[in-house]
Amino acid sequence: MQNQPTPQGQNMNPNQMPPTMNMNTPGTQAPNKNHGGHEMFDAHEIIAGIISMLDQYQMYEQHIQDPALKDILNRQTTFVTQMYNTIVESFQTGQKPSVSTQVYNMTQTHDVVYGITPSQPKKPNQSVSELADKGLSAYMLGQTKGLATLLAMTALEMTNPVLRRVVADSVPNFIEMSYEIFLYQNKHGYYQVPQLAMQDMNAMLQSYTTVPTQGNMSH
Repeated sequence: MQNQPTPQGQNMNPNQMPPTMNMNTPGTQAPNKNHGGHEMFDAHEIIAGIISMLDQYQMYEQHIQDPALKDILNRQTTFVTQMYNTIVESFQTGQKPSVSTQVYNMTQTHDVVYGITPSQPKKPNQSVSELADKGLSAYMLGQTKGLATLLAMTALEMTNPVLRRVVADSVPNFIEMSYEIFLYQNKHGYYQVPQLAMQDMNAMLQSYTTVPTQGNMSH
């Protein structure tokens, strides 16, 4: 029996797939599908969150006065931009990215100022002209802390091993960036750290004790 003509007026072998449907055409790469549905949504939330951070950092940069805070913002922007590229590449290919996860190194010293000093009560700004380094650094801290939490939570449920490792390895970097901003705020009196009375602190420090290990824990 003769094949019926196609709508284009050409005969087609029933066992032959049209070229537009062939996913293995030479020179093309099939998309990596080693992702669970929940993971797809999480990855989109992570990537969108990082974009939001970078976009908002651009807005903060216009209003920052302190060169030290602006330096922190610029260094974090550069680092997170590369992190963004690494995550996007890993998400799209499911393979080891061309640039591996980097380690963020802050420049702040680890000295923390303890104690509370009186300050003016806080209130919302009435206009953009009231934006100051105290508030801008707080906004930056909110961005990095939120992403540290988000990446840690989503890394627990990712199925693609490469993307999971990239996301998990990025968590310590956002923790480090958050700590850097906290130290900056603390140094300038924006983030004050109260302490318990020495007697109460000692009592709480001594409220636990260690126990002997049972058998060979390595097994």
